[in-house]
Amino acid sequence: MTRAGARMGLGLLGAGWAMLVQAQGIYTCVDGQGRHITSDRPIKECIDRAQKELNPSGSLRREVGPSLTASERAQIEARERRAAEEQARNNEEIRRSRAMLSRYRDQAAHDRARAEALAPVDGVLALAQQRMQALDKQRQLLDRELEFYPNTPPEKLPPKLRSLLDEHKASVAAQQRVIAEQDAERKRVNDRYDEELARLRQLWTEQTLPGRPR
Repeated sequence: MTRAGARMGLGLLGAGWAMLVQAQGIYTCVDGQGRHITSDRPIKECIDRAQKELNPSGSLRREVGPSLTASERAQIEARERRAAEEQARNNEEIRRSRAMLSRYRDQAAHDRARAEALAPVDGVLALAQQRMQALDKQRQLLDRELEFYPNTPPEKLPPKLRSLLDEHKASVAAQQRVIAEQDAERKRVNDRYDEELARLRQLWTEQTLPGRPR
């Protein structure tokens, strides 16, 4: 190789190195022992502290924060996860509020929906109460039969009468369970609609505030 070629090669190598340094930047920091360290790549001795990345001119390109431990990363991820969950809950609440406003323009619409939800429950309750009235009349007839057996222990009654008394008792218990279940369901429905109505009243009020979109 000629001297001119060698000089050209060295010049190209130097230019390439300068471009590489310019692209990568220069890292500098003070480690835990107070030593000033400079490198063309992130400095492992300063992994627990901030490092400065400089331009070739010496001006600050950026500051690189300390590398995080596994525990620190887990804490940050947990915070980010909680924030994402909170945002998802907020978005769901906004969606639910918009759906409620779209469905219920006023309290009259909400009252109609409540009545429709309660109708089947009230229907079952009415049938159970009618059945209880019929059982009360049946019990009156059985009591008249029992008048013929004063002071007679139940196990000494005629088998047919004992059977009728047992069936009546079981029927009463069954209807009482039905009534208790429907009462609980009625309360559940009313509680849900009460909660909705309280929220709707807030939303309806917000809609009427000046500057709020209708």
